[in-house]
Amino acid sequence: VQLQASGGGLVQAGGSLRLSCAASGITIRTYNMGWFRQAPGKEREFVGGIRWSGNTYGTDSVKGRFTISRDNAKNTVDLQMNSQRPEDTAVYYCAAGDKRHILSTLLGPGGYDYWGQGTLVTVSS
Repeated sequence: VQLQASGGGLVQAGGSLRLSCAASGITIRTYNMGWFRQAPGKEREFVGGIRWSGNTYGTDSVKGRFTISRDNAKNTVDLQMNSQRPEDTAVYYCAAGDKRHILSTLLGPGGYDYWGQGTLVTVSS
Protein backbone atom coordinates (compact mmCIF):
# COMPACT_ATOMS: atom_id res chain seq x y z
CA VAL A 1 0.00 0.00 0.00
CA GLN A 2 1.28 3.44 -0.91
CA LEU A 3 -0.21 6.85 -0.22
CA GLN A 4 1.39 9.74 -2.07
CA ALA A 5 0.51 13.24 -0.89
CA SER A 6 1.24 16.17 -3.17
CA GLY A 7 0.34 19.81 -3.71
CA GLY A 8 2.11 21.44 -0.80
CA GLY A 9 3.99 24.70 -1.13
CA LEU A 10 4.19 28.30 -0.06
CA VAL A 11 1.05 30.41 0.09
CA GLN A 12 0.22 33.80 1.53
CA ALA A 13 -2.26 34.17 4.35
CA GLY A 14 -5.77 34.22 2.96
CA GLY A 15 -4.76 32.11 0.00
CA SER A 16 -5.67 28.60 -1.07
CA LEU A 17 -3.95 25.30 -1.74
CA ARG A 18 -5.26 21.94 -2.81
CA LEU A 19 -3.54 18.80 -1.60
CA SER A 20 -4.06 15.45 -3.22
CA CYS A 21 -3.46 11.94 -1.92
CA ALA A 22 -3.05 9.22 -4.51
CA ALA A 23 -3.47 5.67 -3.28
CA SER A 24 -2.15 2.43 -4.70
CA GLY A 25 -2.68 -1.03 -3.31
CA ILE A 26 -6.05 -0.13 -1.83
CA THR A 27 -9.39 1.09 -3.13
CA ILE A 28 -10.03 4.28 -1.16
CA ARG A 29 -13.81 4.06 -1.36
CA THR A 30 -13.57 1.01 0.89
CA TYR A 31 -11.43 2.81 3.46
CA ASN A 32 -11.78 5.76 5.78
CA MET A 33 -9.33 8.40 4.56
CA GLY A 34 -7.95 11.06 6.84
CA TRP A 35 -5.72 14.12 6.70
CA PHE A 36 -3.40 15.04 9.53
CA ARG A 37 -0.82 17.75 9.99
CA GLN A 38 2.23 18.22 12.14
CA ALA A 39 3.80 21.57 12.85
CA PRO A 40 7.39 21.84 14.09
CA GLY A 41 7.64 20.86 17.73
CA LYS A 42 4.00 19.81 17.92
CA GLU A 43 2.13 16.54 17.88
CA ARG A 44 0.40 15.24 14.80
CA GLU A 45 -3.07 16.78 14.62
CA PHE A 46 -6.18 15.46 12.93
CA VAL A 47 -7.56 17.80 10.24
CA GLY A 48 -10.41 15.95 8.62
CA GLY A 49 -11.45 12.86 6.77
CA ILE A 50 -13.94 11.11 4.58
CA ARG A 51 -15.48 7.80 5.51
CA TRP A 52 -15.85 4.89 3.14
CA SER A 53 -19.55 5.83 2.97
CA GLY A 54 -18.66 9.28 1.64
CA ASN A 55 -19.51 11.20 4.82
CA THR A 56 -16.92 13.76 5.82
CA TYR A 57 -15.77 14.62 9.31
CA GLY A 58 -13.46 17.34 10.54
CA THR A 59 -12.33 19.60 13.32
CA ASP A 60 -13.58 23.00 14.40
CA SER A 61 -10.22 24.61 13.71
CA VAL A 62 -10.67 24.16 9.95
CA LYS A 63 -14.43 24.08 9.69
CA GLY A 64 -15.66 26.30 6.90
CA ARG A 65 -12.14 26.67 5.47
CA PHE A 66 -11.05 23.14 4.52
CA THR A 67 -13.01 20.68 2.42
CA ILE A 68 -12.32 17.02 1.77
CA SER A 69 -13.42 15.24 -1.37
CA ARG A 70 -12.83 11.90 -3.04
CA ASP A 71 -12.45 10.85 -6.66
CA ASN A 72 -13.21 7.15 -6.87
CA ALA A 73 -12.18 6.91 -10.51
CA LYS A 74 -8.74 8.35 -9.80
CA ASN A 75 -8.48 6.70 -6.37
CA THR A 76 -7.53 10.01 -4.82
CA VAL A 77 -8.60 12.11 -1.86
CA ASP A 78 -8.18 15.87 -1.94
CA LEU A 79 -7.95 18.49 0.77
CA GLN A 80 -8.99 21.95 -0.42
CA MET A 81 -7.65 24.59 1.94
CA ASN A 82 -9.04 28.12 1.73
CA SER A 83 -8.55 31.25 3.81
CA GLN A 84 -5.27 29.89 5.04
CA ARG A 85 -3.60 31.19 8.17
CA PRO A 86 0.03 31.12 9.30
CA GLU A 87 -0.95 28.57 11.95
CA ASP A 88 -1.88 26.15 9.15
CA THR A 89 1.82 25.80 8.41
CA ALA A 90 2.73 22.13 8.83
CA VAL A 91 3.57 18.91 7.08
CA TYR A 92 0.30 17.39 5.92
CA TYR A 93 -0.19 13.63 5.84
CA CYS A 94 -2.89 11.47 4.36
CA ALA A 95 -3.83 8.18 5.95
CA ALA A 96 -6.09 5.22 5.28
CA GLY A 97 -7.99 3.25 7.89
CA ASP A 98 -10.04 0.08 7.85
CA LYS A 99 -13.73 0.84 7.26
CA ARG A 100 -14.66 -1.02 10.42
CA HIS A 101 -12.98 1.54 12.66
CA ILE A 102 -15.56 3.58 14.54
CA LEU A 103 -15.74 7.34 14.17
CA SER A 104 -14.18 8.18 17.54
CA THR A 105 -11.00 6.35 16.59
CA LEU A 106 -10.76 8.24 13.31
CA LEU A 107 -10.06 11.50 15.13
CA GLY A 108 -6.60 10.30 16.08
CA PRO A 109 -3.70 8.46 14.47
CA GLY A 110 -4.76 5.14 15.97
CA GLY A 111 -7.69 4.85 13.59
CA TYR A 112 -5.46 4.57 10.52
CA ASP A 113 -3.42 1.72 9.17
CA TYR A 114 -1.46 3.27 6.32
CA TRP A 115 0.30 6.64 6.04
CA GLY A 116 1.72 8.73 3.27
CA GLN A 117 5.05 10.55 3.41
CA GLY A 118 3.68 14.07 3.94
CA THR A 119 3.77 17.32 2.01
CA LEU A 120 4.89 20.65 3.45
CA VAL A 121 2.51 23.61 3.52
CA THR A 122 3.91 26.99 4.50
CA VAL A 123 1.58 29.95 5.00
CA SER A 124 3.29 33.32 5.16
CA SER A 125 1.81 36.28 7.00
